[in-house]
This record gives sequence, structure tokens and C-alpha cells, in this order.
Amino acid sequence: MKLWQKVLIGFLIGAILGLFIPQLAALKPVGDLFIRLIKMLIAPMVFASLVVGASSIGDIRKLGRVGGKTIVYFLLTTAIAIVIGIIIALIMQPGAGFILTEVGEYEAAPIPNIIDVFLDMVPTNIIDSLATDNMLQIIVAALFVGIGATMVGDKGKPFLAFCESLAETMYTITGMIMNLAPYAAGALMAWVTATSGADVLLPLAKALLAVYIANILHAALVYSGAVYFFAKINPMDFFRGMFEAWAVAFTTCSSAATLPVSMRNAQENLGVPSEISSFVQPLGATINMDGTAIYQGVCAYFIAQVYGIQLGLPQYLMIILTATLASIGTAGVPGAGMIMLSMVLQAVGLPLEGILLIAGVDRIFDMIRTSMNILGDAAGAIVVATTEEGLETSVTSGAEIGG
Repeated sequence: MKLWQKVLIGFLIGAILGLFIPQLAALKPVGDLFIRLIKMLIAPMVFASLVVGASSIGDIRKLGRVGGKTIVYFLLTTAIAIVIGIIIALIMQPGAGFILTEVGEYEAAPIPNIIDVFLDMVPTNIIDSLATDNMLQIIVAALFVGIGATMVGDKGKPFLAFCESLAETMYTITGMIMNLAPYAAGALMAWVTATSGADVLLPLAKALLAVYIANILHAALVYSGAVYFFAKINPMDFFRGMFEAWAVAFTTCSSAATLPVSMRNAQENLGVPSEISSFVQPLGATINMDGTAIYQGVCAYFIAQVYGIQLGLPQYLMIILTATLASIGTAGVPGAGMIMLSMVLQAVGLPLEGILLIAGVDRIFDMIRTSMNILGDAAGAIVVATTEEGLETSVTSGAEIGG
């Protein structure tokens, strides 16, 4: 049985038993242990994966123009994605009418003004940023380190190899910790339903629906608009041409596993030159996470609602900023979005325990967000290609789309 199936079963069993056996609320420490283990990985995993991601740009002097266009496009669409996610959440109000009880006194961390946020993004001491889990500072430092290590050439390769090894080690440990997820999800859901009843289940279904609606809307507006405006490609041809890669992403929940299929679809069905596809799409698998950003925005709002925490404009801006930058460090592997959601929650001062409210159905979240991510990579490759040497018109004429 696959892990996501075990987590879903644990989630359902815990939720049901908690309704009938209130004493199971005592299992909450099992979930707390899982949260602590996840928090243990956040700083080193984010730093190492971001350094590797930034270094994948290659020779900045040679690829600066293409790399600059790619990064700007990806970050812009990611920011738009999370805004759409927050708007849909505000409209649907997935956590409305339900507030968790008996969770203890909680006060949101104070939010500085936007100027202070940008200034504080630059660390004065990288070690201190890592020690205190200052996610924005870790992100900025890792980007500079990754680019700098690439620019020094051979001398930077040992360091990049170390970071890649560290990132892979963190991913492996994440896999080990995720084996506890079924028990943690069951324990936390037993605690939630034992103390709060079944009312939490309806808002959770609404959160799922909100994420799917926001993703579909983002694809219909942003990706369709981008490929039509820049390349005059019919949006239906775009989606049909990428359908195979979309299906693989939807079922595997892995951008990395889908990458070979995604690149082949973009080149053979949509006319993206191989030199552009081989640069933009692998980079997108590392830093372009529109679907994940939507998920983070909706879930952050949902968690704030069920904990009875009011968010204002500064908090929304912080969510947008953190999720946009965090998308650069989201690895293209199943379930990594939950790690990045913890970054967003920390930045806004929301309780990390809220993650396990959605852990049981995270696989369903992951299916739509991963498939959205690979569509975004392909759309980005089309946009960059049309601003450089252009697409291969013999392919984009429509005769071979979806072949």
C-alpha cells in the first residue's frame, strides 16, 4: 500500500474514532512529534535545495538574458497564482463557521511593515538565520550563494556537490519521517474530532474544492493568456499538446518524474526548441511552483480561519512574498509542498499544527498542484522561446498538436 493511502486511512480512522472515543485526544503528542521532526529539516533542506536550484541556471554571463526572462516569468506567475488562491479562499471561506477549541492560548507573531520586510530579507549573519529558522533570509542567502558558487567555476563545484548531497540527504530523511505521517495524521485527527466534533470535515472539503477551482482558473487565465499573447497558440492546442505530461504529473505527483515527458511534449507538440526546453523546463521543475503557491495560499487562509486568527493586508502580503520565494526551493518530488507550507505558516505566525489538518488529503492536493506546475513550466518555455529565436512553426501549425 502506498504512503498516501496509508495517510488517508490513518486520517479517516483517527477522525472517526475521535468522534466516539474522546479519550483518544491524549494521542496528540504523537502528532506533535511529527511536527518537531518536520521542523528539524526545514532550514537545511531549504538552504541546500535553493543553492542547487540557483546553480542550475548555469553560466550567468552566457545565459543571463534567457535566465533572467525565465526567472522573472516564473516568479511573476507564481505571485499571480497565490493571489488567485487567496481571492478564491476569501470568496469561498473554507474555514468559516468553525474554530478549533482547546488548543491553548495563541497569539500571532507581530508583522512588520512592508519596508522592514524587504530590509529584513537580507541577513547580516547567515548562521544566525539558519539557527533561528528565518526563512526569508535563508532564501535570499541561498540564492546569492548558489549563483556565486556557479560563477567561480571549478572552485565552486565541491561546494555545490556538498549542497546537492545535503539536499538529497534531507529528502531521504523526509521520506523516513513521512512513514510516521499515517500515525501522526490519525493521532491529530482523533484529537481534533474528539475535542471539536465532525464540523471540521466540511471546511476541509471546501478547502480542497477551493484549491482545485483556483488552479483551474489560473490555467484558464494565466497560461492560456501567456501562450496566446506571446505565441498565438490556441489555448486548447496548448493543453492538448501537454495532456500526456499533465496525466503523468497528476498520477505521480512528481515534477521531476514528469520532466522527460514534459520536455518531449513541449518540443514535439508545441515547437519549443530543444535548447530552450532543456534549460527552462528543468529550471521550472525547481523554481516554478504555481500550483504549490495556490495550495499554500488557500491552506494558510484555511488554517488561520479554523484557529480563529484574523489576517490583514500585511499578512496577505507576507503570504504572497514568502510563497513566491519559497517556490524556488520546492523540490519536484511528491509531498514537498507540505514542507514549504510550513515556511509560509512560520512567516505569518500561524501554528504549524494546522498542517496535519490537511495531511490526510494532501495527496489529492498534490495531484492538482503538481500537474499545474508542469503546465506552468511548458508555458514558460513557450514564452521564453518566442522572445528569443521563436518556436518551430512547422510543429505549432496545429497538425501535430497532441500527437
